Amino acid sequence: MGKISLFILFFYSLHFSAQSLSETQKLESLCKVWGFLKYYHPHVAKGDLDWDKQLFEKIDELDTICDKDQLNEFYSNWISSLGKVDECKDCLKEDKKIYFLRNFDLSWIENKQIFDKNVTGQLLYIQSNRNIGSSYYFGKSGKKVYFRNEHSYGSKFTSKKIGLLELFRYWNLVEYFFPYKYLTDQNWNNVLTEMIPKFFKIGNDESYHLTLAELVAKIDDSHAFLYSPLINANLYGKRKVPAEYIYAEGKLVVTKIIKNKLDEEMPLKIGDVIYDVNGKTIPQMVNSFGKYIPASNSWGKITKVKNLFLFSANDSLTLKIERDGQNLAVTAKTYLLQDIIREKSIVQQKWKFLDADKKTGYVNMGSIEKSDLDDMYKDLKSTASIIFDLRNYPKQTIFPLSRMILPEKSIYYQFNFPETDYLSKFYIAKNSIGRKNRDYYKGNVIVLVDENTQSQAETTAMMFKQHPKAKLIGSNTSGANGDIIRFKIADLDTCFTGLGAYYPDGRETQRIGIIPDIVIKPTVKGVKKGKDEVLERALNYIKTGF
Repeated sequence: MGKISLFILFFYSLHFSAQSLSETQKLESLCKVWGFLKYYHPHVAKGDLDWDKQLFEKIDELDTICDKDQLNEFYSNWISSLGKVDECKDCLKEDKKIYFLRNFDLSWIENKQIFDKNVTGQLLYIQSNRNIGSSYYFGKSGKKVYFRNEHSYGSKFTSKKIGLLELFRYWNLVEYFFPYKYLTDQNWNNVLTEMIPKFFKIGNDESYHLTLAELVAKIDDSHAFLYSPLINANLYGKRKVPAEYIYAEGKLVVTKIIKNKLDEEMPLKIGDVIYDVNGKTIPQMVNSFGKYIPASNSWGKITKVKNLFLFSANDSLTLKIERDGQNLAVTAKTYLLQDIIREKSIVQQKWKFLDADKKTGYVNMGSIEKSDLDDMYKDLKSTASIIFDLRNYPKQTIFPLSRMILPEKSIYYQFNFPETDYLSKFYIAKNSIGRKNRDYYKGNVIVLVDENTQSQAETTAMMFKQHPKAKLIGSNTSGANGDIIRFKIADLDTCFTGLGAYYPDGRETQRIGIIPDIVIKPTVKGVKKGKDEVLERALNYIKTGF
C-alpha cells in the first residue's frame, strides 16, 4: 500500500474517531440515556437523585461537547457517578407470562454512530441488572400504572432547558408506557428528531403550548388530549355561532338554531348545509386543527374537532351554505357562551319498544345504568330483536348485561398490560365475560356503532359480538381502547391509553376501530330530512334479514 493510501486511511480513521455531532444528535442521545437511566438504573429509579437537576446540568455540559469521543467520555463519567449497580439475580428469573414485544426497542444503545463499546457496555449492564419492584416515578393499582413524583415547572415558558425537560419527560413516558407506540404514523424516534428543533424555537407561552400540543398529537390516540386554556382562547376562540349541526359527507347540516340573550336573528336556518367557514372547506378545517388534536384515525379526528367548527375569536364568521338548491354566503355573528341561552337537555328514554307489537326493543346505552338492567330485561326479554344503541358512552353496564344476554362464558378481548419490571414490554392476558346461561336472550342483538363509540363503548361492542345472533351496524368505531393514564405535562392536563386492547386472536382495534357487519353512514340528504339512517338500516335488517 502506498504512502498516500496509508495517509488517506489514517485521515479517515482519525476523522471517524473524532466524529462531529449535531446539536440535535447530542440532545436525542441525552433524551434517551436520561429516560433509560430514570426507569432502569436502580439508584435513579428509586428516587435517590434529583434527576431533573441532573438533566439541566447535562444540557449545559453538552454545549461544550463537539464530537463522539467527548460525548462518550461524558456519558461514561455520568453513568459511573450514579453508583455501583449490583447484579440482579431476580432479573434472570423466567416467568410464565406471554409477552408482547412490538414496543420494546433498546437497539439505540448499540448505535455505533453515537456510542462506543464502553458506554454501550455500561448501558447493557444496567439493562440486565435493571430496577425491579417499586419505582419512585410510577406506581401500580392492580395491573394499571399511574405516574407520580414529577416536579411541576408551571405552564408558562421560562427557559429552553425546562422546555426540553418537558419534551424529554413526555417522549420517555410514551417510549416506556404507551402500548400503541408501534402503531403511530411517525416512528417515535423520528418524532424526537423533529421536535427538538421546534422546542428550541419556542419563545413565548402560546408557542410553548402549541408545540406541546403538536407533540401530544404525534401519538395518534383518540384518548389523548392537551388541555390548554391558552390554545382554546387564541386558536379556537371563545365565541360561537349559536347553532347545532351534524357532520355528514364533509359538510355540516344545521339541525337547530339556539336563541341568544340579545334576541338577535340568525342568518342560518335548519336544514342549511355549511361547506365553507372563513374560506376553508370543512375537511381543510379538520386538517388545520388536526395538527394539534390527537386522534386514532381520520374519523376520530373529525369527532374531536367537529365541535370547534363554529367557534371563533372574532365577532363573526363568513359561511358558505347550500339552501334550497342555491349556494349562498352569509355572515353569522358569534356570541360568548354566556350569551347563548342554554336549553334544558331532553332526558333520553332509557329503553322502549319501536313497534306496536312490541317485537323490537331499543336500549340507549348512554343513559341506562346498572340499576336499570333488571327492569329493562324484564320488559324486553320476550322481543324478537333488541337494538342496543352504542353511539355514545355506556355507564359500566358491560358485565351484568353480559350475564343476561350471552349463552356462555367466552373470551371477548385480549389486553396487554405494562411489565413494570422490564419497561416497554407488555404481557398478554385474555379476558372472559358472561357465564353459562340457559336462559340467555334468544333474539337478534343489533348494535349501532359509529365514530362516537370509543373505549369502554368499544369493549362493550366486543361483548355483544359474542352473542350468536349479534349484528353490528353503522361505521367504524373510534379505534381508541384500553384504560387511560392521566398526568400533566408542563402543568397541563393530558393522558394517553395505558393498556392495549385487541381481538381475542390478537388483531388490533386501536386506530382501526371495530368494523361493523353492515356499514352505513349519515348522508346530507338523510340528516336534512331528520332521519336516523343507521337506526333505519337496523330496522330494515330485522325485517329482511340482510
